[in-house]
Amino acid sequence: MNTRNTAILAALLSAAAVAAPASAQVSGIATSDTSVAIARSKALGTAYQQIGTQYAAVAQQMQAKRLEINNLNAQLDTNKDKELTQAELDVAIKAKSPVLTQIDAKQKEINTLQDPIILAQLYSVEQIALKYEAAQQAVITAKRINVILAPDAFVWAPESVDVTAAITAELDKAVPSVPITPPAGWRPSRQIGQLYQQIQQLINVAAQQAQAAAARPPAPATPAAQPDSR
Repeated sequence: MNTRNTAILAALLSAAAVAAPASAQVSGIATSDTSVAIARSKALGTAYQQIGTQYAAVAQQMQAKRLEINNLNAQLDTNKDKELTQAELDVAIKAKSPVLTQIDAKQKEINTLQDPIILAQLYSVEQIALKYEAAQQAVITAKRINVILAPDAFVWAPESVDVTAAITAELDKAVPSVPITPPAGWRPSRQIGQLYQQIQQLINVAAQQAQAAAARPPAPATPAAQPDSR
């Protein structure tokens, strides 16, 4: 994730951005979404903001290199319509254009710069995930739940069966903050990697929704009612 947007995205990870129905007393059967519960936790929002601050200079370097890649792509845009098509790319590949090598090198530099950011995010996700089972069990006990199913297991269900928000509330109590610096040699498990990808998808969707809302023209003002002329 581009760290220059972390403050905005952290705010988007509220109930409005990654919406989950308000929980209510359920009887026996419930559903929850692990990635949404963790994404909406206060600890993750704070951790992502801290990571964004810590790596702000790195994010600027990444952005500069992305602009360099855009300029290199423009050299391959033969019809100058500001859109690099697959056909134009195929021509460059066939001609063994040195520009492609430069683009590849720039992308590798971006990946190298981004690695510690992603690792810090993964570590923060893991620290919250370690508390998830206990948070879920607290909700199960409080609401006397017998079965929790994945959201896609339901054809239809009332909103009250969704206990995602309740689990997030338990996470906020159990883990109000998490460290963002992994120990030397730490690597995430495959499960944490998959969970991280799901959370990043939620963040990306929230960012796209925010951009679309910002680009939408404001609604016209309602004209004031005119007094009756008599």
